[in-house]
Amino acid sequence: MAQVIVTFKIMPASGDINADELEKAVKEKLQPQKISREPIAFGLVAIIAVKLVEEISGEMDKVENLIKSIDGVGEVEITEVNRSM
Repeated sequence: MAQVIVTFKIMPASGDINADELEKAVKEKLQPQKISREPIAFGLVAIIAVKLVEEISGEMDKVENLIKSIDGVGEVEITEVNRSM
């Protein structure tokens, strides 16, 4: 089965969320292939997570809902989707 490489931009629910704790929670729950941080403004930091996802109907929605279920996550945006070779 084919896989796609999906990049998620994960915003904290508020500026009070500790970026280290949020990143740790994302790593534990999502187990991404790559994770980084992107400064937004006024000390707010987004977590950028790259994950291989099976290319079947509804799978990206499942992963997005998994991320949204993490305590401290506000918004989740899929910023990039590429086919894996």
